Amino acid sequence: MWRLLAGVVLGASALVPGSAPDESIEGVIDAEMPASGVPGLAYAVVTDGEITSAGARGVVRRGGDTAVTPETPFVAGSISKSFTALAVMQLVEAGKVDLDTEVSQYLDGFSGKPAGGVTIRQLLSHTSGLSTLQGNASHTDTAGGMDALERQVDRLADVTPAHAPDELWEYSNTNYQILGRVIEVVSGQDYQTYVATNILQPVGMEHSFVADGEVHEAMATGHRPWFGTKRPLPENTTDRATAPQGGIIASASDLARYMQMMLNGQDDVLSAEGKAQMMRPASTSSPFYGLGWFIDSGNRTVWHSGSTPGVETLATMIPAENTAVVVLVNGGSGLGFGETAQLRNAITARALGLDYDGESSRIWQKVLFVSLVTLPIVYLVSMIWAWRHRTAIRAKSQAGLSGRFSLWFPLLTTLVAAGAIFILVPRVGGAPIGTIRLFTPDFGLALIATAVTGVLWAVFRLGVAYTGRPGPD
Repeated sequence: MWRLLAGVVLGASALVPGSAPDESIEGVIDAEMPASGVPGLAYAVVTDGEITSAGARGVVRRGGDTAVTPETPFVAGSISKSFTALAVMQLVEAGKVDLDTEVSQYLDGFSGKPAGGVTIRQLLSHTSGLSTLQGNASHTDTAGGMDALERQVDRLADVTPAHAPDELWEYSNTNYQILGRVIEVVSGQDYQTYVATNILQPVGMEHSFVADGEVHEAMATGHRPWFGTKRPLPENTTDRATAPQGGIIASASDLARYMQMMLNGQDDVLSAEGKAQMMRPASTSSPFYGLGWFIDSGNRTVWHSGSTPGVETLATMIPAENTAVVVLVNGGSGLGFGETAQLRNAITARALGLDYDGESSRIWQKVLFVSLVTLPIVYLVSMIWAWRHRTAIRAKSQAGLSGRFSLWFPLLTTLVAAGAIFILVPRVGGAPIGTIRLFTPDFGLALIATAVTGVLWAVFRLGVAYTGRPGPD
């Protein structure tokens, strides 16, 4: 879905000369947090290479009394891709991986397979040809176990990319799942161990870990949209199979330390040149994405957002100024209602001294959501109406071509609408219905209810029309 891509943020922002970074962030939170509906948030700011402030609001879980702090771990979502890219670059600098070598050279299962000729650079920069829809389909795979990533990537070997490599840029989680498995095979360690040993520990990320398939009570609980409110997930589960694409669990303070490392211009967990390479366009096919980071030349930011069920995140750096900010919220956005983008973007803009005019009107998203919620009710009421006026409807079945057309045409239109919901919406939005339901259960339920009740209404009218006989109404 559009939001699962962690859409372009701050793209229209411009630097404000002389504005003071990190001034009145708390005021921004006061103004924006209520409309977002999030139970809690945490943020941290890096200025001139130092962590200058960190703060938090709200609770870890709605209904509880455990407060969020800057050290509370949140699922970082797609910010995790930068960790996977960093790990790959470490292996590149160790001489164990080459960016322009085909993935089949590292994963035997890809030899002779459709995606076997894709290079490591193309995977890192989302120019492999694998699509957004293919990448988001993995969210519906709930298979666990220590070898979850290996089994998932083995299945991906048989997936045919939607496009030729370097043909176009298209964001896909699948790219980073494959890279996670490359890290495992080349390093001889599972993804979790490699990242913890070679990134988290050296950077000093003491309140962070990698998704390991276990339940972690200390994490901020995700809250998904549910018809104007947000409901907490049953438990804080983690998923090993999706760890390379979105499974770094980190606190705001730890992510600030991570960005400090990316900005320090030093050779440490990676060479200074390697870090700089990650924050430059990866190729002509990827002008606004580097290796694990989005690049906005307009406001000179390097950034990545993240979205997992019930949690949304944003990490942004201005390398030229050695400044950065991360914002983590434990509430997922609804469609038009309870969205978190303005909250995260406003905090980011204030911390970095960027101009930000707020999000565009969400009126059409709200209209769409309300319509989808209302239509099933309308269809059910229409079925009652059809039964009460069954004599008139039955008369249409004997009223010639025009009468029969009025009976059968609604079936055609509702079947087309159902097909659009189950086929077209996933293709356009880039996520299967199952993934939509995972992230926005209210929207997913409304889509399915609209499709099903529409067809039921049309079938019910036909049933009424062709059973019984016309008589006095």
